[in-house]
Amino acid sequence: MLSSLPRVYPVLGLCGGYALVMFFNPVRHALGDGFRCIGRYKRIWISFALLGFGYFVFQFVTFTPIRNWADLDLNQITSLPRWYWPRLVEVWRETPLPALEGVAGIFDNATTTYPLSVLAAVFMLVNWRGLHGALLRALWKRYRFWGYFTYLILLLSALASLLKPIVFWRLPEWSGLVPAAGLLRISATLDATAFIFEYLLGVYIQVYLITVCLAWIKGVSFEEGELFRFAMRRFSYVLEWAGIVVAVSMLIVRLPLLLAYFTKVPGVLDYLPIARVLMSGLIIAFCSVQISLALHNETLIEAMRDHSQFVRQNAGPLGWFLVICAIHFFGIMTCDAIVRSAIADRLGALFLWKFSFACLRGIVTGWLLASWVCLFRQCETRRINQEKWIRY
Repeated sequence: MLSSLPRVYPVLGLCGGYALVMFFNPVRHALGDGFRCIGRYKRIWISFALLGFGYFVFQFVTFTPIRNWADLDLNQITSLPRWYWPRLVEVWRETPLPALEGVAGIFDNATTTYPLSVLAAVFMLVNWRGLHGALLRALWKRYRFWGYFTYLILLLSALASLLKPIVFWRLPEWSGLVPAAGLLRISATLDATAFIFEYLLGVYIQVYLITVCLAWIKGVSFEEGELFRFAMRRFSYVLEWAGIVVAVSMLIVRLPLLLAYFTKVPGVLDYLPIARVLMSGLIIAFCSVQISLALHNETLIEAMRDHSQFVRQNAGPLGWFLVICAIHFFGIMTCDAIVRSAIADRLGALFLWKFSFACLRGIVTGWLLASWVCLFRQCETRRINQEKWIRY
């Protein structure tokens, strides 16, 4: 018992510090409103959980070698007391970058949409709930003839997203028709093109969830199809900023990886973490641009100007919110790294943990996104120190 005391004290200290931060920070009312919002509209966190778990299933099926059904036996959990649980110092290096990207995702695109983006591409092409038509009308009204150029890019990337699983599935069988290097170039080009649709789909989902949070804040009811189409119109405004993010991401992240298939690029993977940090830093530096475009009828220049004013007037609350986001994402990423290391090659336990982790991350991401919408609206209406809570 005495030998365990040194481990207990840090845990108690962390819990006590976490409680102090959560109960006495200046944005606690926005965080509380965020919890009530996702309690009312569970689709907010379920959307993130579903997309995250879908991506894990894709990775699990594609890259995990399953020798027999015994590998998926959930009884592996009964040996949990005998698992080797690594210390934080052994896994902490795996967590800062995913945690940083998690924080940035609150202000941009919080989850990976593949492979469910394939279904979304089908729904878009068949004009599900009138979204295809709403997109065309919004692009024409917002950008006129440039809207058709934007629509063409979206359409081509959606088709690439549809072809992506087919190409990867048939890739081994085509090895006799096309040289291996050529197949890799084709698949890499297709993946880079499909990324545009996958990213913009994630942005649209985020804009839709922001509008759900706004409806809760204002206490208004809505018809589901109308809200989807309203979010599409809001998405047409966000598209300007999303286009800049796509362009920068393609330039510093995707393009070097793509070029590596056509010519020798030394150490291309060594620069990938730096590029991911730069992308996250860019999004956090302009954190209120997306939500400002989603909620207001304004141009990108006006949103940039409003963002500068927002940061100057609300630097304290914004800084606290970023710290709280970082604490939570670092915490769940650390838990994921520790549990995955302890699970090792127990595939059944890994599958169960990833399902649980997708739900946990979905709840945290949905809560922080809803809290961000509440905080943004409170700062806009100068209610940051107001004690009245939202009760509907």
